[in-house]
Amino acid sequence: MSKKAPRAVLKSHMRKKSDIRVGKNADLMVQLNLLLVLHRLAEESRLKAFEEKTATIKVHHVKAVAKKLLKSTRG
Repeated sequence: MSKKAPRAVLKSHMRKKSDIRVGKNADLMVQLNLLLVLHRLAEESRLKAFEEKTATIKVHHVKAVAKKLLKSTRG
């Protein structure tokens, strides 16, 4: 992944809520969190494909894992 999200756009989105203090490098933390989530999604999807004995990760593997990850984060 060679491109990063534009820092100015992230900062403007985060500053729309004026009642929340945003640190200097909060946008970098958002990017890092996104990369960690995508990495976890890729790893879980690879495991799901391996369980079904497929050589490639398909859309239904990613969707199933994403649904499972969303349920686990919501409680």
